[in-house]
Amino acid sequence: MPTTNISIRMDQALKERAESLFAELGMNLTTAFNIFVRQALRCGGIPFEIKTDRPNQETLAAMLEAKKIAKAPSVKGCNDLDELFADLKK
Repeated sequence: MPTTNISIRMDQALKERAESLFAELGMNLTTAFNIFVRQALRCGGIPFEIKTDRPNQETLAAMLEAKKIAKAPSVKGCNDLDELFADLKK
């Protein structure tokens, strides 16, 4: 099958990290990109979920509450699971 060249622009540091990862997997960037395109064609779209990593408002509120609880002087902490389970049995 004839091949063609394409040009992709990306940050140099990102490219180097990707090349290092793919080398560990026994392939180069071209092979990895071809695998990505073939998988995208098989599934009819991007072969992984694309979403923001931002938590929703409920999660943000829970995270803030957890930080407040963790800093409260009245909250007893545990150093390991054995100590935690012993406290839970009391």
